[in-house]
Amino acid sequence: MSLKGVFPGWWVVAGAFLCMLTGFAMVYSFAAFFNPLEKEFGAQRGETALVFSIAAFLYFSVGAIAGFIADRTGPRPVVIGGLLLVAAGLVVAAQAGSLIELYVGYGIGVGVGVGLSYVPSIAAVQHWFHRGRGTASGLAVAGIGVGTLIGAPLAHELIARIGWRPTYLVLAALTAAGALVAGALVRRGPEHYGLGPDGDAPLAHGTTGAMPGYSLHEAMGSWPFWAIYTGALLMSFGLFVPFVHIVPYVRDAGLSEGFGVLLIMLLGVGSTVGRFLFASLTTWLGRRRSFAMMYVGAGVMMIVWSQSTSKPALVAFALLFGAFYGGFVAIAPSLAADYFGARALGSVIGTLYSGVGIGALFGSPVAGFAYDFFGSYSGAILAGAALCFVSFVLTMLVPEPARWRAMRQGAR
Repeated sequence: MSLKGVFPGWWVVAGAFLCMLTGFAMVYSFAAFFNPLEKEFGAQRGETALVFSIAAFLYFSVGAIAGFIADRTGPRPVVIGGLLLVAAGLVVAAQAGSLIELYVGYGIGVGVGVGLSYVPSIAAVQHWFHRGRGTASGLAVAGIGVGTLIGAPLAHELIARIGWRPTYLVLAALTAAGALVAGALVRRGPEHYGLGPDGDAPLAHGTTGAMPGYSLHEAMGSWPFWAIYTGALLMSFGLFVPFVHIVPYVRDAGLSEGFGVLLIMLLGVGSTVGRFLFASLTTWLGRRRSFAMMYVGAGVMMIVWSQSTSKPALVAFALLFGAFYGGFVAIAPSLAADYFGARALGSVIGTLYSGVGIGALFGSPVAGFAYDFFGSYSGAILAGAALCFVSFVLTMLVPEPARWRAMRQGAR
Protein backbone atom coordinates (compact mmCIF):
# COMPACT_ATOMS: atom_id res chain seq x y z
CA MET A 1 0.00 0.00 0.00
CA SER A 2 2.80 2.43 -0.80
CA LEU A 3 3.53 4.56 -3.83
CA LYS A 4 7.19 4.44 -4.83
CA GLY A 5 8.18 3.50 -1.30
CA VAL A 6 6.33 6.38 0.39
CA PHE A 7 4.40 5.43 3.52
CA PRO A 8 0.71 6.03 2.64
CA GLY A 9 0.24 8.09 5.78
CA TRP A 10 2.20 10.90 4.12
CA TRP A 11 -0.28 10.97 1.25
CA VAL A 12 -3.01 11.36 3.87
CA VAL A 13 -1.03 14.28 5.30
CA ALA A 14 -0.84 15.78 1.79
CA GLY A 15 -4.60 15.39 1.35
CA ALA A 16 -5.32 16.98 4.70
CA PHE A 17 -2.91 19.82 3.87
CA LEU A 18 -4.70 20.49 0.56
CA CYS A 19 -8.12 20.21 2.19
CA MET A 20 -7.25 22.82 4.79
CA LEU A 21 -5.42 25.05 2.31
CA THR A 22 -8.50 25.10 0.07
CA GLY A 23 -11.09 25.60 2.77
CA PHE A 24 -9.25 28.17 4.84
CA ALA A 25 -8.06 30.16 1.83
CA MET A 26 -11.76 30.73 1.18
CA VAL A 27 -12.44 31.52 4.84
CA TYR A 28 -9.62 34.02 5.31
CA SER A 29 -10.13 35.65 1.93
CA PHE A 30 -12.96 37.45 3.71
CA ALA A 31 -10.60 40.22 4.84
CA ALA A 32 -10.25 41.33 1.21
CA PHE A 33 -14.05 41.45 0.84
CA PHE A 34 -14.67 43.45 4.05
CA ASN A 35 -14.51 46.96 2.57
CA PRO A 36 -16.30 46.13 -0.72
CA LEU A 37 -19.15 44.48 1.18
CA GLU A 38 -19.32 47.34 3.69
CA LYS A 39 -19.70 49.82 0.83
CA GLU A 40 -22.01 47.65 -1.30
CA PHE A 41 -24.59 47.15 1.44
CA GLY A 42 -24.00 50.30 3.54
CA ALA A 43 -23.36 48.12 6.59
CA GLN A 44 -21.73 48.85 9.94
CA ARG A 45 -18.56 46.97 10.85
CA GLY A 46 -20.28 44.73 13.35
CA GLU A 47 -22.85 43.67 10.76
CA THR A 48 -20.20 42.98 8.13
CA ALA A 49 -18.00 41.05 10.57
CA LEU A 50 -20.96 38.79 11.34
CA VAL A 51 -20.69 37.30 7.83
CA PHE A 52 -17.30 35.81 8.74
CA SER A 53 -18.29 34.96 12.30
CA ILE A 54 -21.26 32.84 11.24
CA ALA A 55 -18.92 30.85 9.00
CA ALA A 56 -16.30 30.48 11.76
CA PHE A 57 -18.91 29.41 14.31
CA LEU A 58 -20.30 26.79 11.97
CA TYR A 59 -17.03 25.31 10.74
CA PHE A 60 -15.97 24.69 14.32
CA SER A 61 -19.40 23.59 15.55
CA VAL A 62 -20.19 21.26 12.63
CA GLY A 63 -16.86 19.55 13.26
CA ALA A 64 -18.44 17.50 16.03
CA ILE A 65 -20.99 16.04 13.61
CA ALA A 66 -18.40 15.64 10.86
CA GLY A 67 -16.07 13.76 13.17
CA PHE A 68 -18.90 11.45 14.24
CA ILE A 69 -19.76 10.68 10.61
CA ALA A 70 -16.15 10.21 9.55
CA ASP A 71 -15.49 7.82 12.44
CA ARG A 72 -18.10 5.56 10.84
CA THR A 73 -17.88 6.17 7.09
CA GLY A 74 -14.26 7.20 6.67
CA PRO A 75 -13.05 10.73 5.91
CA ARG A 76 -13.15 10.75 2.10
CA PRO A 77 -16.88 11.33 1.40
CA VAL A 78 -17.14 13.93 4.17
CA VAL A 79 -14.09 15.85 2.93
CA ILE A 80 -15.27 15.91 -0.70
CA GLY A 81 -18.85 16.79 0.21
CA GLY A 82 -17.76 19.52 2.59
CA LEU A 83 -15.51 21.31 0.11
CA LEU A 84 -18.13 21.08 -2.64
CA LEU A 85 -20.56 22.73 -0.23
CA VAL A 86 -18.01 25.54 0.26
CA ALA A 87 -17.97 26.03 -3.51
CA ALA A 88 -21.76 26.15 -3.60
CA GLY A 89 -21.81 28.72 -0.79
CA LEU A 90 -19.42 30.96 -2.70
CA VAL A 91 -21.67 30.77 -5.77
CA VAL A 92 -24.63 31.87 -3.65
CA ALA A 93 -22.55 34.69 -2.14
CA ALA A 94 -21.72 35.94 -5.64
CA GLN A 95 -25.44 36.44 -6.30
CA ALA A 96 -26.24 38.07 -2.94
CA GLY A 97 -28.44 41.15 -2.98
CA SER A 98 -28.24 41.78 0.77
CA LEU A 99 -26.20 40.95 3.84
CA ILE A 100 -28.83 38.37 4.79
CA GLU A 101 -28.11 36.48 1.59
CA LEU A 102 -24.38 36.68 2.35
CA TYR A 103 -25.08 35.28 5.81
CA VAL A 104 -26.72 32.32 4.09
CA GLY A 105 -24.29 31.81 1.20
CA TYR A 106 -20.92 32.63 2.70
CA GLY A 107 -21.78 32.26 6.37
CA ILE A 108 -23.73 29.00 6.27
CA GLY A 109 -22.43 27.47 3.04
CA VAL A 110 -18.73 28.08 3.66
CA GLY A 111 -19.06 27.50 7.41
CA VAL A 112 -20.81 24.13 7.20
CA GLY A 113 -18.64 23.03 4.28
CA VAL A 114 -15.32 23.76 6.00
CA GLY A 115 -16.68 22.19 9.18
CA LEU A 116 -17.48 18.96 7.34
CA SER A 117 -14.04 18.72 5.75
CA TYR A 118 -11.67 20.09 8.41
CA VAL A 119 -12.06 17.74 11.37
CA PRO A 120 -12.21 14.46 9.37
CA SER A 121 -9.02 15.37 7.49
CA ILE A 122 -6.96 16.25 10.58
CA ALA A 123 -8.38 13.29 12.53
CA ALA A 124 -7.35 10.97 9.68
CA VAL A 125 -3.74 12.07 10.11
CA GLN A 126 -3.79 11.15 13.82
CA HIS A 127 -4.73 7.57 12.95
CA TRP A 128 -1.79 7.12 10.57
CA PHE A 129 0.90 8.29 13.01
CA HIS A 130 1.87 7.72 16.61
CA ARG A 131 5.57 8.50 17.07
CA GLY A 132 5.48 11.04 14.24
CA ARG A 133 2.11 12.49 15.17
CA GLY A 134 3.40 15.95 16.08
CA THR A 135 5.33 16.39 12.83
CA ALA A 136 2.54 14.95 10.67
CA SER A 137 -0.08 17.16 12.32
CA GLY A 138 2.14 20.21 11.92
CA LEU A 139 2.56 19.53 8.22
CA ALA A 140 -1.15 18.90 7.69
CA VAL A 141 -2.42 21.99 9.48
CA ALA A 142 0.22 24.10 7.74
CA GLY A 143 -2.40 24.08 5.00
CA ILE A 144 -4.35 26.57 7.08
CA GLY A 145 -1.35 28.86 7.24
CA VAL A 146 -0.71 28.62 3.50
CA GLY A 147 -4.41 29.18 2.85
CA THR A 148 -4.28 32.29 5.03
CA LEU A 149 -1.19 33.41 3.15
CA ILE A 150 -2.71 33.18 -0.32
CA GLY A 151 -6.48 33.59 0.19
CA ALA A 152 -6.77 37.31 0.95
CA PRO A 153 -4.08 38.52 -1.52
CA LEU A 154 -5.57 36.42 -4.31
CA ALA A 155 -9.06 37.74 -3.58
CA HIS A 156 -7.76 41.32 -3.26
CA GLU A 157 -6.09 41.13 -6.68
CA LEU A 158 -9.14 39.54 -8.32
CA ILE A 159 -11.53 42.08 -6.78
CA ALA A 160 -9.41 44.93 -8.14
CA ARG A 161 -9.53 43.39 -11.62
CA ILE A 162 -13.00 41.86 -11.98
CA GLY A 163 -15.05 42.90 -8.91
CA TRP A 164 -16.12 41.03 -5.81
CA ARG A 165 -18.98 39.01 -7.33
CA PRO A 166 -16.96 37.36 -10.13
CA THR A 167 -14.17 36.80 -7.62
CA TYR A 168 -16.46 34.58 -5.55
CA LEU A 169 -17.16 32.51 -8.69
CA VAL A 170 -13.45 32.06 -9.41
CA LEU A 171 -12.85 30.97 -5.82
CA ALA A 172 -15.76 28.52 -6.09
CA ALA A 173 -14.17 26.84 -9.12
CA LEU A 174 -10.81 26.55 -7.35
CA THR A 175 -12.54 25.03 -4.30
CA ALA A 176 -14.29 22.38 -6.39
CA ALA A 177 -10.95 21.35 -7.91
CA GLY A 178 -9.36 21.18 -4.46
CA ALA A 179 -12.22 19.00 -3.22
CA LEU A 180 -11.56 16.28 -5.76
CA VAL A 181 -7.79 16.12 -5.26
CA ALA A 182 -7.89 16.30 -1.46
CA GLY A 183 -10.64 13.69 -1.31
CA ALA A 184 -8.61 11.31 -3.46
CA LEU A 185 -5.68 11.46 -1.02
CA VAL A 186 -7.44 11.33 2.37
CA ARG A 187 -8.32 7.79 3.48
CA ARG A 188 -9.30 5.61 6.44
CA GLY A 189 -6.79 4.51 9.08
CA PRO A 190 -3.90 2.11 8.35
CA GLU A 191 -5.65 -0.89 9.89
CA HIS A 192 -7.99 -0.94 6.87
CA TYR A 193 -4.98 -1.51 4.61
CA GLY A 194 -3.14 -4.09 6.71
CA LEU A 195 -0.71 -1.49 8.05
CA GLY A 196 0.19 0.04 11.39
CA PRO A 197 0.86 3.66 12.37
CA ASP A 198 4.22 5.15 11.26
CA GLY A 199 4.72 2.28 8.80
CA ASP A 200 5.07 -0.29 11.58
CA ALA A 201 3.64 -3.81 11.53
CA PRO A 202 -0.16 -4.02 11.69
CA LEU A 203 -1.69 -3.66 15.13
CA ALA A 204 -3.36 -6.60 16.80
CA HIS A 205 -7.07 -6.81 16.10
CA GLY A 206 -9.13 -4.46 18.23
CA THR A 207 -6.29 -2.14 19.24
CA THR A 208 -5.93 1.53 18.35
CA GLY A 209 -2.36 2.24 19.40
CA ALA A 210 -0.25 2.50 22.51
CA MET A 211 -2.71 4.76 24.29
CA PRO A 212 -6.05 3.62 25.65
CA GLY A 213 -8.96 4.99 23.68
CA TYR A 214 -11.99 6.72 25.14
CA SER A 215 -15.45 7.22 23.72
CA LEU A 216 -16.74 10.76 23.29
CA HIS A 217 -18.95 10.29 26.35
CA GLU A 218 -16.00 9.16 28.46
CA ALA A 219 -13.82 12.02 27.24
CA MET A 220 -16.55 14.57 28.02
CA GLY A 221 -16.69 13.25 31.56
CA SER A 222 -13.09 14.28 32.20
CA TRP A 223 -11.41 17.42 33.53
CA PRO A 224 -8.82 17.63 30.69
CA PHE A 225 -11.59 17.72 28.09
CA TRP A 226 -13.33 20.68 29.71
CA ALA A 227 -10.09 22.50 30.44
CA ILE A 228 -9.10 22.30 26.77
CA TYR A 229 -12.63 23.18 25.67
CA THR A 230 -12.96 26.20 27.94
CA GLY A 231 -9.44 27.47 27.28
CA ALA A 232 -9.92 27.31 23.53
CA LEU A 233 -13.34 28.97 23.80
CA LEU A 234 -11.99 31.91 25.82
CA MET A 235 -8.99 32.43 23.54
CA SER A 236 -11.20 32.38 20.47
CA PHE A 237 -13.07 35.53 21.46
CA GLY A 238 -9.98 37.45 20.38
CA LEU A 239 -8.31 34.94 18.08
CA PHE A 240 -10.17 35.82 14.89
CA VAL A 241 -10.47 39.57 15.40
CA PRO A 242 -7.28 40.35 13.42
CA PHE A 243 -8.36 38.20 10.49
CA VAL A 244 -11.54 40.26 10.15
CA HIS A 245 -10.61 43.74 11.37
CA ILE A 246 -6.93 44.26 10.58
CA VAL A 247 -7.69 45.83 7.17
CA PRO A 248 -10.10 48.48 8.50
CA TYR A 249 -7.80 48.93 11.52
CA VAL A 250 -4.83 49.96 9.39
CA ARG A 251 -7.05 52.13 7.24
CA ASP A 252 -8.13 54.00 10.39
CA ALA A 253 -4.44 54.42 11.26
CA GLY A 254 -3.88 56.23 7.97
CA LEU A 255 -2.23 53.28 6.23
CA SER A 256 -3.29 51.74 2.93
CA GLU A 257 -5.75 48.90 2.43
CA GLY A 258 -3.01 47.08 0.51
CA PHE A 259 -0.84 47.13 3.63
CA GLY A 260 -3.74 45.60 5.56
CA VAL A 261 -3.91 42.75 3.05
CA LEU A 262 -0.14 42.35 3.41
CA LEU A 263 -0.65 41.89 7.16
CA ILE A 264 -3.13 39.09 6.44
CA MET A 265 -0.40 37.47 4.33
CA LEU A 266 2.06 37.87 7.20
CA LEU A 267 -0.42 36.29 9.59
CA GLY A 268 -0.36 33.34 7.19
CA VAL A 269 3.44 33.31 7.05
CA GLY A 270 3.67 33.39 10.84
CA SER A 271 0.98 30.74 11.13
CA THR A 272 2.78 28.39 8.76
CA VAL A 273 6.13 28.82 10.54
CA GLY A 274 4.49 28.48 13.96
CA ARG A 275 2.91 25.14 13.08
CA PHE A 276 6.33 23.64 12.35
CA LEU A 277 8.32 25.50 15.00
CA PHE A 278 6.06 24.96 18.00
CA ALA A 279 5.03 21.43 17.00
CA SER A 280 8.71 20.47 17.04
CA LEU A 281 9.28 22.14 20.41
CA THR A 282 6.77 19.80 22.02
CA THR A 283 9.36 17.00 21.92
CA TRP A 284 11.26 18.60 24.81
CA LEU A 285 8.76 20.94 26.44
CA GLY A 286 5.79 18.57 26.20
CA ARG A 287 2.54 19.16 24.35
CA ARG A 288 0.52 20.43 27.30
CA ARG A 289 3.08 23.08 28.31
CA SER A 290 3.66 24.04 24.68
CA PHE A 291 -0.09 24.41 24.19
CA ALA A 292 -0.32 26.63 27.27
CA MET A 293 2.49 28.85 25.98
CA MET A 294 0.50 29.53 22.80
CA TYR A 295 -2.10 31.27 24.98
CA VAL A 296 0.53 33.45 26.61
CA GLY A 297 2.13 34.37 23.30
CA ALA A 298 -1.19 35.26 21.66
CA GLY A 299 -2.21 37.36 24.68
CA VAL A 300 1.04 39.33 24.68
CA MET A 301 0.77 39.95 20.95
CA MET A 302 -2.78 41.27 21.32
CA ILE A 303 -1.51 43.78 23.89
CA VAL A 304 1.16 44.81 21.39
CA TRP A 305 -1.49 45.21 18.69
CA SER A 306 -3.65 47.44 20.86
CA GLN A 307 -0.76 49.92 21.09
CA SER A 308 0.46 49.68 17.48
CA THR A 309 -0.14 52.06 14.58
CA SER A 310 3.26 52.00 12.82
CA LYS A 311 4.15 49.62 10.01
CA PRO A 312 7.09 47.91 11.80
CA ALA A 313 5.04 47.24 14.93
CA LEU A 314 2.09 45.88 12.96
CA VAL A 315 4.35 43.65 10.88
CA ALA A 316 5.90 42.24 14.06
CA PHE A 317 2.44 41.67 15.52
CA ALA A 318 1.17 39.87 12.42
CA LEU A 319 4.15 37.51 12.20
CA LEU A 320 4.27 36.64 15.90
CA PHE A 321 0.52 36.45 16.51
CA GLY A 322 0.24 34.26 13.43
CA ALA A 323 2.99 31.99 14.79
CA PHE A 324 1.23 31.48 18.12
CA TYR A 325 -2.09 30.93 16.37
CA GLY A 326 -0.43 28.35 14.13
CA GLY A 327 1.11 26.58 17.09
CA PHE A 328 -2.26 26.49 18.86
CA VAL A 329 -3.94 24.86 15.85
CA ALA A 330 -1.08 22.40 15.27
CA ILE A 331 -0.80 21.17 18.85
CA ALA A 332 -4.50 20.87 19.73
CA PRO A 333 -5.38 17.67 17.79
CA SER A 334 -2.27 15.83 18.99
CA LEU A 335 -2.90 16.92 22.58
CA ALA A 336 -6.42 15.52 22.32
CA ALA A 337 -4.98 12.25 20.99
CA ASP A 338 -2.49 12.15 23.88
CA TYR A 339 -5.32 12.36 26.39
CA PHE A 340 -8.11 10.37 24.74
CA GLY A 341 -6.52 8.01 22.20
CA ALA A 342 -7.80 7.15 18.73
CA ARG A 343 -11.04 5.33 19.53
CA ALA A 344 -13.38 8.28 18.81
CA LEU A 345 -10.82 10.92 17.97
CA GLY A 346 -12.79 12.59 15.18
CA SER A 347 -15.79 13.06 17.47
CA VAL A 348 -13.60 14.28 20.34
CA ILE A 349 -11.70 16.82 18.24
CA GLY A 350 -14.88 18.04 16.59
CA THR A 351 -16.61 18.53 19.93
CA LEU A 352 -13.61 20.37 21.36
CA TYR A 353 -13.60 22.71 18.37
CA SER A 354 -17.24 23.63 18.98
CA GLY A 355 -15.98 25.80 21.85
CA VAL A 356 -13.75 27.68 19.41
CA GLY A 357 -16.85 28.22 17.28
CA ILE A 358 -18.66 30.00 20.10
CA GLY A 359 -15.77 32.39 20.63
CA ALA A 360 -15.46 32.97 16.89
CA LEU A 361 -19.18 33.72 16.58
CA PHE A 362 -19.15 36.53 19.13
CA GLY A 363 -15.58 37.87 19.12
CA SER A 364 -15.34 39.63 15.76
CA PRO A 365 -18.87 41.12 15.73
CA VAL A 366 -18.42 42.36 19.32
CA ALA A 367 -15.15 44.00 18.30
CA GLY A 368 -16.92 45.57 15.33
CA PHE A 369 -19.84 46.84 17.37
CA ALA A 370 -17.39 48.12 20.00
CA TYR A 371 -15.71 50.14 17.29
CA ASP A 372 -19.07 51.40 16.03
CA PHE A 373 -19.92 52.57 19.57
CA PHE A 374 -16.55 53.73 20.98
CA GLY A 375 -14.66 54.55 17.79
CA SER A 376 -11.78 52.27 18.82
CA TYR A 377 -10.83 48.58 18.84
CA SER A 378 -8.53 48.86 21.89
CA GLY A 379 -10.95 47.70 24.57
CA ALA A 380 -12.03 44.62 22.62
CA ILE A 381 -8.43 43.70 21.81
CA LEU A 382 -7.30 43.99 25.43
CA ALA A 383 -10.28 41.95 26.61
CA GLY A 384 -9.23 39.22 24.19
CA ALA A 385 -5.70 39.31 25.62
CA ALA A 386 -7.02 38.90 29.17
CA LEU A 387 -9.03 35.84 28.16
CA CYS A 388 -5.89 34.27 26.66
CA PHE A 389 -4.16 34.51 30.04
CA VAL A 390 -7.14 32.84 31.75
CA SER A 391 -6.84 30.00 29.21
CA PHE A 392 -3.17 29.60 30.11
CA VAL A 393 -4.03 29.14 33.79
CA LEU A 394 -6.71 26.55 33.01
CA THR A 395 -4.31 24.52 30.88
CA MET A 396 -1.58 24.53 33.49
CA LEU A 397 -4.01 23.18 36.11
CA VAL A 398 -4.52 19.96 34.10
CA PRO A 399 -2.23 16.95 34.73
CA GLU A 400 0.12 15.79 31.98
CA PRO A 401 -1.56 13.23 29.66
CA ALA A 402 0.52 10.25 30.87
CA ARG A 403 -0.11 11.12 34.51
CA TRP A 404 -3.82 11.69 33.89
CA ARG A 405 -4.18 8.36 32.07
CA ALA A 406 -2.39 6.59 34.92
CA MET A 407 -4.70 8.24 37.45
CA ARG A 408 -7.71 7.30 35.34
CA GLN A 409 -6.63 3.67 35.07
CA GLY A 410 -5.90 3.54 38.80
CA ALA A 411 -9.39 4.77 39.61
CA ARG A 412 -11.02 1.96 37.62
